[in-house]
Amino acid sequence: MIKNKVAYITGGSKGIGLGVAKTLLEQGVRVAISGRNLETVKKAAESLGNSEMVLPIVSDVTKLEDEKKAVAEILDKFGQLDFMIANAGVGHFASVDEMKDEDWHQMIDTNLTGVFHSLKAAVSALKESEGYYITLASLAGTNFFANGAGYNATKFGVVGFTQAAMLDLRKYNIKVSTIMPGSVATHFNGNEPSESDKWKIQPEDIGKLVLDLLTMHPRTLPSKIEVRPTRPDLK
Repeated sequence: MIKNKVAYITGGSKGIGLGVAKTLLEQGVRVAISGRNLETVKKAAESLGNSEMVLPIVSDVTKLEDEKKAVAEILDKFGQLDFMIANAGVGHFASVDEMKDEDWHQMIDTNLTGVFHSLKAAVSALKESEGYYITLASLAGTNFFANGAGYNATKFGVVGFTQAAMLDLRKYNIKVSTIMPGSVATHFNGNEPSESDKWKIQPEDIGKLVLDLLTMHPRTLPSKIEVRPTRPDLK
């Protein structure tokens, strides 16, 4: 039973994060969603409805203190934290010899250090609830490609970090998984979702996958999940 549990989703104002929030809310889970822009996060929270069940939070995952404040706000509002879903991420794509230093560091700070900050801030609460920590990595965390050196580095790192964290935290009955999606119909990297994205994984599909993980029997842990479009040839 996950009804009345509490989930914190970073990068929850759009795309995968918002899709996960919608799915969990439909199951009676109270959700906190965060982003760096107050107006954007508030608008996303309003789109979810049921204001008593949704908490919009401003947090920059590159800053540990922001994530600590976010978790404190969640505990103050809901009294517990059961599911931490580290979803916030950015992508810049260029040949390694042309990649900008600031783009490299933004990806490392957000995609990799950000997931550490989210876990570091939430781990005490997750120990208390014997909860679940999920990272959103990517198939780019196992498949390298040209112009992806920086993004590949972060997502390979997220996969390795999450798998090691799984081994560290299972003694506390905290479950840890990483989800590695292929192409998803989101606003990522400047994309504007449209009919031409119908062949892609949809945000609600990732939401259903998260739900499946959270409701699986406690004895079983799918620790690393690859998920991809069924028919990429239709693009």
